[in-house]
Amino acid sequence: MKRKNKIVLGGLLIAVGLIIGLAISSNLNLFNKGYTTETRISQEAVDLLTRINDATAEVAAAVKPSVVNISSTTTVHMRGMESPFMNDPFFRDFFGDQFRSFGRPRDYKQSGLGSGVIVDSRGYILTNNHVVAGAEEIKVMLSDKRIFKGKVIGYDSKTDLAVVKIDADHLPVLALGDSDKLKVGERVIAVGNPFGLNQTVTSGIISAKGRADVGIAEYEDFIQTDTPINPGNSGGALVNVRGELIGINTAILSSSGGSQGVGLAIPSNMARAVMAQLIKQGKVTRGWLGVSIQGLTPELVKQLKLKNDKGALISDVLDGGPAAKAGLKSGDTIVMFDGREVSDISTLKNLVASMAPGRQVVVQYIRGGLQGSTRITIQEYPADMKKLSGTFDNQLKGVSVQNITPDVRKSLNLPARITGVVISDIDEDSPAYDLLAIGDIIMEVNRKRIANVNEYEAAIAQVKSGESVLMLIYRNGGNLFVTL
Repeated sequence: MKRKNKIVLGGLLIAVGLIIGLAISSNLNLFNKGYTTETRISQEAVDLLTRINDATAEVAAAVKPSVVNISSTTTVHMRGMESPFMNDPFFRDFFGDQFRSFGRPRDYKQSGLGSGVIVDSRGYILTNNHVVAGAEEIKVMLSDKRIFKGKVIGYDSKTDLAVVKIDADHLPVLALGDSDKLKVGERVIAVGNPFGLNQTVTSGIISAKGRADVGIAEYEDFIQTDTPINPGNSGGALVNVRGELIGINTAILSSSGGSQGVGLAIPSNMARAVMAQLIKQGKVTRGWLGVSIQGLTPELVKQLKLKNDKGALISDVLDGGPAAKAGLKSGDTIVMFDGREVSDISTLKNLVASMAPGRQVVVQYIRGGLQGSTRITIQEYPADMKKLSGTFDNQLKGVSVQNITPDVRKSLNLPARITGVVISDIDEDSPAYDLLAIGDIIMEVNRKRIANVNEYEAAIAQVKSGESVLMLIYRNGGNLFVTL
């Protein structure tokens, strides 16, 4: 009887289990049918994205063989350390020869990594000047892992460009594109060797054009891109979708030292002009206009009767210079140069520098609200030019000044009794950076009265490196003595 009951109970349990299983299965089917949707992507979207992927990969594959890894070695001299313990017999005996040599000057080798772009099948490679500056030994590794010894053909610190040559033939060359045709938002690809990781490819867009006043080089017209660029990318290629070189990756703006989406590249058109001169003559010859220029403020636009703030205001014209011979005057605003619009002082500076000496150009300007034009013969930038450049090797290093013109006097509301020169710029690494300010009027240098730029430079030229300077300046309506 008990056994029969167990059999019946077992059968009931099996039946119940089957019923529950069927119910669960039924509910799951209902759930799947009623609450889930299969993820689907249209074939058109897949085809489009596949074509984009294939195109990007094709451009990268075509560009990579022309981008090289550049490693440099430089000898750095380290000054010896002085310590009162150096002459102590106890420390000399205890630490032995190691201690005696500890404070001596010594040299050590410092290595650097960067990138470069093959621009000529004869072995010419375009890179940044800071990648090879001061290098005693340069090694260039190609994409196929071959290594060659590199030689600097020429460099230009004012644009941070250099040309390196290797003894090799039939190299893969990257064609230079026209950077003037770039559009903001256009897709670009960067190829380089960040952190020594060879043949790294990143992509992004052109974020902006014509970036200047960044403080990286004297002549700046940078392309800004959000393409990830890191240390080691310097000198590498920035290319467009046609695989043309449109920029040399140069720097990043970052608070961390790594890429934060603001990379800067030298435009290919600027690089092309500099490269051609470096290959041909080993140096860069620049044009010179013979003027000092400044930007336009809303107040100056109003006073000078200008329609907008586009242009470069002439604050001083140097005697005997090209501009003076052509009739330009202080207070003129240059708005067109050789058929190109001058939007600001950086534009004019780059345009003039790119002109070959001896070339004649037409300059359009505004004077007293009226437009005029003149033809100017560009001269070579004087090798010993110090005017307004702040190139003195003393406490005034990095301080640029200009004469006080009637317009400057009016804009700064200077009393008639105030004479001297006005500070137009101060480099951040100048010894005077924290003591002087743009707009200060330098009236005296070491108790010598200053009336113009020539007198200022004559006085500053007598100050030796490391010597202190006593200056009388005019600031905020009053005179102030400053010691540097």
